[in-house]
Amino acid sequence: MTPANPLLVEVMRGSLVESRHRGAIAVVDAAGKVVRAWGDIERPIYPRSANKPLQAIALVESGAGADCGDVEIALACASHHAEPRHVGAVAAWLDRLGLSHADLECGVQTPTHPPSLEALIRAGAAPSALHNNCSGKHTAMLATALACGEPTHGYIAYDHPVQRRVIRTLGELYGLDAGRLPWGIDGCGIPTVAVPLAALARGMAQLADPSLLSAERAAAARRITAAITAQPMMIGGAESIASRLTEALAGAVIAKSGAEGVFTAVLPTAGWGIALKIDDGAGRAAEFALAAVLERLGALDDGELARLRRVVVPELHNRAGRVIGALRPGVDFAP
Repeated sequence: MTPANPLLVEVMRGSLVESRHRGAIAVVDAAGKVVRAWGDIERPIYPRSANKPLQAIALVESGAGADCGDVEIALACASHHAEPRHVGAVAAWLDRLGLSHADLECGVQTPTHPPSLEALIRAGAAPSALHNNCSGKHTAMLATALACGEPTHGYIAYDHPVQRRVIRTLGELYGLDAGRLPWGIDGCGIPTVAVPLAALARGMAQLADPSLLSAERAAAARRITAAITAQPMMIGGAESIASRLTEALAGAVIAKSGAEGVFTAVLPTAGWGIALKIDDGAGRAAEFALAAVLERLGALDDGELARLRRVVVPELHNRAGRVIGALRPGVDFAP
């Protein structure tokens, strides 16, 4: 039987532990050396949206990124909340490509930013694929298809050239043969390959320290990290921990969330990548675990730590705004 992962996060309500969350964390450098680890970092997991900055490498390398500014590059990495700035930028990008929301194969999703959803309802408008949190990534994939002379219809299929290119690139960054990895279908319809946390963290470390990459790929990696640093709100939005952390830490950390309790981070100064997965898929626990491991690595200065603690506040509040509990490191989350 597979050993249980360590207890990383506990949720307190009053004096009792109400919830416990197990998981694993890998901190790896660009050469694949494990810097710190908690739990089973060789067990395959689906990265979900946490690897979007790695998927965006294919956009830049295809040549399609030459017509993109920081906003579009950041949107290619985004799990946005469908604020007007996201929806408008995706629509403008598609229009420039000679396409529309009808070409997106990610499906329709209502905005996950409450004020934007309320505004849509008040206007009597219906959501479209533009509001899908992955519409930026899908537009990037359409852009690569056009740049490479490939069909735009069916671009989400596992055997489409767009997806073969993305999966091959991921494998190279992970240091694995991605074509041999298990795969499934992500929420937005594209294939997602399962990968050990150690390999996912290594891929993120390639963005932190691209010195071992080819000149072309290193340039693509730097382009992506620069765009996210310049436009952190485009990768999520005003209520996104990934956006707020990346903005607050001003390039010291680039954070990216994924569904089902996955989070990644890039630490450019240290040259490290972080990948973590909470076993039960709890996003709240993943956010807290990322903040906790950032504190423990000693890679942030005092000012950066203070800003980190203002973004990820380990408190539970009720509807009236009163503090009624807290998150704390689990007993197995040793410093």
